[in-house]
Parts: sequence; structure tokens; C-alpha cells
Amino acid sequence: MLTPVAVVVAGVLEATLGEPPQRLHPVAWLGRLVTPFDRQWSRPRAVGLTAAALLPLVAAALVGTVVVLAVLAHSWLGILVTGVALFVTTSLRMLLTEARGVVTTTDADLPRARERLRSLAGRDAADLSAGQVRSAAVESAAENLADGLVAPLGAFTVVAAVTGALDPAAQLGLAAGAATWVKAVNTLDSMLGYRSKPVGWASARLDDAVMWLPARASAVLLAVASRRPDALPAARAWLDGVPSPNSGWPMGVLAATAGVRLEKPDAYVLNPEASLPTTAAARSAIGTVGVAGVLAYLLAAWALAMTEGIAWS
Repeated sequence: MLTPVAVVVAGVLEATLGEPPQRLHPVAWLGRLVTPFDRQWSRPRAVGLTAAALLPLVAAALVGTVVVLAVLAHSWLGILVTGVALFVTTSLRMLLTEARGVVTTTDADLPRARERLRSLAGRDAADLSAGQVRSAAVESAAENLADGLVAPLGAFTVVAAVTGALDPAAQLGLAAGAATWVKAVNTLDSMLGYRSKPVGWASARLDDAVMWLPARASAVLLAVASRRPDALPAARAWLDGVPSPNSGWPMGVLAATAGVRLEKPDAYVLNPEASLPTTAAARSAIGTVGVAGVLAYLLAAWALAMTEGIAWS
């Protein structure tokens, strides 16, 4: 039962390490490959389409090949390398730590909190109030639960489950490659997918498609983590004002479960009848994201253990 053990390895690394050093992080390496595309082009959509089609595939192929070679060398080495590959394509602990740090700093040093917010949310924070900064931190925690954890972990789980009949090297290589592909798609979108960058049109549309299910699965996980199933229909009522077809779901559910107003000025408001989050409410909401993340790991490991148990029987 290699795949559930690989998920456990990734979860343990996430809990103990949080993130690899920036200089050694494969996602940072991918970012360096994307950077040359981030400029003006005479045919930006054609260039962007090429980048969106090729770069995630290249990243997935490289990681998948490394995993296959590790499995062929020794099964336990393969499990370790697969767990590390899954670990570097997912993120939870650093997200929670940074979000809590921003929220706490709003009480002592609001200008510093605005500056720290840049690591979480790509918005102009210069004129944000303390409540709006806390709102942005909570929104980012909810959205990045989907982008940074549920999407790559879900891709790994689904591909590992459907390829269970293959030999272990192929199964683990394809599953790790799928998680890497999803992470690469999200990285492209985060760097290029802005209205001001025509080259990012294809990356943004691809990310919208890839994130459709993970965003909604993350909303369900947040509702379960808070034991508030009623948060799902509540969130649905606020989605029309959110430009993204996906991020409103986890953000809206978290707004409902925490009983707070989440807003991006001049863009959207979630749970408009409530007040902006206090420090205590924001920290509680971020804690709910942490519980949902742990549930995601547990569900992935359980689903793969069940799948492989059925296959063995």
C-alpha cells in the first residue's frame, strides 16, 4: 500500500517542516521558468497558450520520472521520494503561520501588517483598515486551502486511485506528476493570470477549469471542520459578486462559519450583514482552515488505503 504511506509522509513533512528553503523549493524553480514569459509580446495569447500547455507538462514529466526511477531502485525509496514530491506541491503550515502573523500584527503595528499582507494577497493594502487587513488574511487562508493543498492532493489521490492496476512505479510516477501539473498550473496563474497581462489569459482560464472541483471540495471541508453544513447555502447567496468562479466558495463558507464580513474593497463583499473580523475571530477562522487541511490529508490517505485494500482483495 504505497500511495497512502506517501500521503502520510507528505503530511508528516508538512507538519514538521512547513516548507523547504526558498532556494531549494521546486516551485521557486518553476517560477524562474515562468518569469521570462512575463513581458510584452506581439502575440501574447499565442505565447501564453504555449506556456500554459507546455510548462506544467514539463514539470510533471520531470517529477514523475524522478519518482519512477526511485521506485525502481527500491520501493521504500520510491515512497519517500513520492512523499517529498507531494509535500513540495502542497502547502498548509506556512499559510496558516503567515496568516496568523498578519492578523496578530494588526493590533501592534498596522503598517507592518499591511506590508506582511503582500505575502498572502496581491492587493493594494496601503489604505486598508485593521479589519480589512484581517479580512484579507482570512480570505487568503480560505482560497489557498483550495489552491495550495486540496487541488494537488486531490489530483494525486484521484490519479493514484484510477491507476491502481498499474505497476507501482507507473502509479506513483503518474500520481506525483498529476500533483505537480496542478501546482504548475496554479503557479502560472498566480504569476501571469491578471487582466493587465494578456499573456496570462490561457493560464487563467486553465486554472479556472482545474480549480472548479477543488474549490467546492474545500468549501465542504470547511463546513465539515466547523460542523456548519448550513454555511454552504449561505455562501452560495453571496457568490454573484465575486469575480472568480471558484474562490468565492471557500471564502464564503469561511465567512459564514466565522460569522464575519469578508471584503475586498471595490470588488466583493461576503456576509455583508456581519462585521469585519476581530483578531480573535480571524484567528479562529484560520484555525478552521487548519482543521480542514488535516481532514484533507486524512481523507486522501483513507481513500487510497480503501482503494488499494479493495485492489488487493
